[in-house]
Amino acid sequence: MPRDYKKYFRIPASPELVYAALTTEATLRLWTGEEAEFTAEPNTKFSLWDGSIVGKNLEFEPGKTIVQQWYFGEREEESIVTLKVHPDKEFTSLEIRHTNIPDEDYEEMCDGWEDVFVAALVDFYTE
Repeated sequence: MPRDYKKYFRIPASPELVYAALTTEATLRLWTGEEAEFTAEPNTKFSLWDGSIVGKNLEFEPGKTIVQQWYFGEREEESIVTLKVHPDKEFTSLEIRHTNIPDEDYEEMCDGWEDVFVAALVDFYTE
């Protein structure tokens, strides 16, 4: 049975910088430290962390929202990731919502969001 994940994180940078870090190929390479293929246009395929994460970009609301489909092999239900950037005083609140995560991948995916994805983004702005 697929599961959903939703959490908010504080990123020590402006919403504009955080959105750019999530949608600009060169910046994605900088903060992940890995190869990335990314175009901020709907219906384009992407690859992050040297192919560890692959999927399709579905929607962009510039400066605010990114909606993507992440691939988990042959699945009937789409696994959808929605990233929302909210101003939060001198920080940015990054809302991550990931739906239909396969049960067998759930723990690893939650750890990945927190210990790899968000940790790398926070480190990028605090180093």
